[in-house]
Amino acid sequence: MNTILLTEDDYYLRRDLKELLTKEGFSVVAARSLSESMQKLLSGQEIDLFLLDLWLPDGDGYAFLSEIRRRTDAPVLFLTACDDEASVIRALEEGADDYITKPFRKAELLSRIRANLRRQSLQREEYMLESGGLTVDISAHEVRLDGELLPLRPAEYRLLLLFMENPGCLITRDRLLSALEEAYDDDAADDNTLNVQISRLRKALPAGLVETERGLGYRFKGEVRKRGSRKG
Repeated sequence: MNTILLTEDDYYLRRDLKELLTKEGFSVVAARSLSESMQKLLSGQEIDLFLLDLWLPDGDGYAFLSEIRRRTDAPVLFLTACDDEASVIRALEEGADDYITKPFRKAELLSRIRANLRRQSLQREEYMLESGGLTVDISAHEVRLDGELLPLRPAEYRLLLLFMENPGCLITRDRLLSALEEAYDDDAADDNTLNVQISRLRKALPAGLVETERGLGYRFKGEVRKRGSRKG
């Protein structure tokens, strides 16, 4: 069952949409504000699709879209009364997958939701990186150590992925900084940020996996086995 996070401040529309989507076989998590939606996003609950109003009492959906894209590639559909071309273009350029204007036909909304979920399913393919008891499931964005889920921050996850995709290779500090800048979006990462994230990652991993090449960068020392292939 796919889970949809519905963010809509209009009580009656939120209620009707939740009822409609539930009847169609979706699990629906409803929120009336960006702050509520952010709590849901940060809770760790898996969300398969975001249905997001553009204008909400505590801010606009663009800011939340940015937070979503830092953490997941799940489809984001804007559902809004704002139908001007500039808003549509901005939403799509900033990472939204679809843009639906109110009022809308229920059948069209359901069709677009299912189309985006199908597209996402086709894009995902099992791709695993394994090193001893350490496993990274790319499709699920999960890291496990000896079977236990390892709660890494987005920046730590990006660094680990870069290390494990290049086992035994020297990864320069500049390359690692570029990975961090992607994780932090507009906030430029610096040497101190990198040092902190490397330290956190080392504490989460078995000792000795990430080795320092003084003045140059770092090297992942474990042997890595890859299963499946990565798309994109």
